Amino acid sequence: MSQSALARETGVDRSTISQLLTGDGGRLPNAHVVGACAAALGVSADWLLSLSDRPESAARMLAESLTLTDAPRALIDEQIFAWHREAAGYKIRYVPATLPDMLKTDAILNWEYTPQLGRTPAQAINASRDWLDWIRNSSSDYEVAVPMHEMSSFAHGTGYYAGLDAQSRHEQIDRMLTLSRNLYPRLRLYLYDARRLYSAPITVFGPLLAAIYIGRKYLAFRDSARVQTFAAHFDHLVREADVSARALPAWLAELKGTIQ
Repeated sequence: MSQSALARETGVDRSTISQLLTGDGGRLPNAHVVGACAAALGVSADWLLSLSDRPESAARMLAESLTLTDAPRALIDEQIFAWHREAAGYKIRYVPATLPDMLKTDAILNWEYTPQLGRTPAQAINASRDWLDWIRNSSSDYEVAVPMHEMSSFAHGTGYYAGLDAQSRHEQIDRMLTLSRNLYPRLRLYLYDARRLYSAPITVFGPLLAAIYIGRKYLAFRDSARVQTFAAHFDHLVREADVSARALPAWLAELKGTIQ
């Protein structure tokens, strides 16, 4: 947009527009003029006044940095898989809502997803396989942090896992044992004590974005400061983990012995 067109758009003299855009003159135009020009140009007033290096308005920056996205029950829906592809080559940090879906057996997925109103068990199983294939072939490293009580509750068939038969629990622990060995160090799984530490289900896609799973939606952040905050939160879980990725197979083998 030319200075003349901007002057017409805002109803301000062209000389005033020139003063604002070039920084010439003894004083800056008043706030009304700056605001009108910023609105006409679709930029922020701070950027016009050289107070910010971001031309976007505050509303636009907020809209771009924070989004609310649908979250189908199976975690590899089209949107989150796109985020995994976007972050290829970066470390992915992941705190699941239950056990990590990509490590679950078909029997567990069938048991878990049968009551769901969203995806069918077959869709969940296919999604889990797709995710595992992606991890095997991706250039990304994956770190997963799970609360210890989640694993204990699963092994003993209590809480969320009440009614799950012992054979399915045995097979699931065996699968996690196998995958934690075979995929290490590409995939590293840590267990933390939820009595000392807490985390909502989150995924941090390198430096690009962080997504919180809140049930039917993902709350996704793209501004670097918040992404770094979530990454630091996850890294704290790993540093304070009671069971490291290296120690996990032995811990799982011991846990398996308690299944009845």
